[in-house]
Amino acid sequence: MKAKKAINGFFFSFMLVALINCSQKEEKQQTNWKEASWEKIEASSENTEVNFMMWQGSPVMNNYINNYVIPALKEKYKIDLKISSGQGPEIVQLLMNEKQAASDQGQIDMVWINGETFFQLRKIEGLYGPFVQQLPNAEYIDFDDPFISIDFQQNINNMEAPWGISQFAFVYDSAKVANPPKNLTALTAFVKANPGTFTISNDFSGMTLLKAFLAELGGSPNSLDGSFDQQKYDTLSNQLWQWINENKQYFWKEGSTFPKEHSRMDQMFASGELLLSYGFAEGGIEEKVIQGLFPKTTRGYAWKNGTVLNSNYLGITYNAKNIAGALTVINFLLSPEAQLKKADPGGANANTVLDMDKLPEEWQKKFQTITTRQYGPSLDELRTHAIKEPAPEYMLKLYEDFRTHVIEK
Repeated sequence: MKAKKAINGFFFSFMLVALINCSQKEEKQQTNWKEASWEKIEASSENTEVNFMMWQGSPVMNNYINNYVIPALKEKYKIDLKISSGQGPEIVQLLMNEKQAASDQGQIDMVWINGETFFQLRKIEGLYGPFVQQLPNAEYIDFDDPFISIDFQQNINNMEAPWGISQFAFVYDSAKVANPPKNLTALTAFVKANPGTFTISNDFSGMTLLKAFLAELGGSPNSLDGSFDQQKYDTLSNQLWQWINENKQYFWKEGSTFPKEHSRMDQMFASGELLLSYGFAEGGIEEKVIQGLFPKTTRGYAWKNGTVLNSNYLGITYNAKNIAGALTVINFLLSPEAQLKKADPGGANANTVLDMDKLPEEWQKKFQTITTRQYGPSLDELRTHAIKEPAPEYMLKLYEDFRTHVIEK
């Protein structure tokens, strides 16, 4: 009899806990987080799991996330941040599949995005929001800065939170190249004089390079501003494909193939096979020199007509299981503490999106003590040669047409 009572008591306790957990889960799902207080959002995010899909191609960024962000979130908010690898196409495809399956409980809660991915996710209504105005740390961001508030000519409208900002830069070894090319005419002479030492990667970096070329062919740093112009694109891209096809015999492997990933270009530049490279984060030079991949004589510069300066962002998926947790994580990533760690060359060597004038004095002083770059250029050095990201259609069409007009030609 006692055993039966004990079993009944255990069963009752088990069911009570299950009902409470079920009730709490249902409450979280039904809560209108857009109207919830920040205190409730943070409290609801405790002891939860947040799934974050991000590009994992940067060792320093991976180190920052794994060895700083994840432990800090665990300690401060008892949040377990889970990372899955994926970028633009994978994110869009995943959410499209979940849309088609009518899934209201997605596999991921937040994503690292910008530009054409933002454009595609908006088209399928794949993002939750607006939410940025709810974040307490958004007060430290200057949303009047068009390089922050405008993403590939699209107003972010509080649907994605700025996380970092960087400029595309060209990279060369000053011990091997005295005067690197700064326009297409000079690049033509360079590849002819140094055959096999230049190429175009068939990825985001390579397409960004082509946008810089398009802007130059357009005649000014602002030539691609505004909404997508098909006629303009056709005219300029025809000139671009003509230039590439006339000169690709002087490219790496005589233009018979093009590297699919920019990391391959880094390896070839490090070995001396390539004399000219490029990339975001002002070329990504500092981290690669510190890692011992690039020589200490590596330098970076902007194209004479300009190179793209843009921000990258954090978004929340339309069917996120844990909206409160995602909001808490994003707010932490925008905190002066997390941005300071991310900005330090010993952290992720990434430019902060925070406006120094908006920060409390104590944090301004801390940012001033960050070690300056020894090898790569600073954002301030290049910003006078910054151009805005063109409309997302330019990037999407460049991917397609580079394949058909160059790779398969």
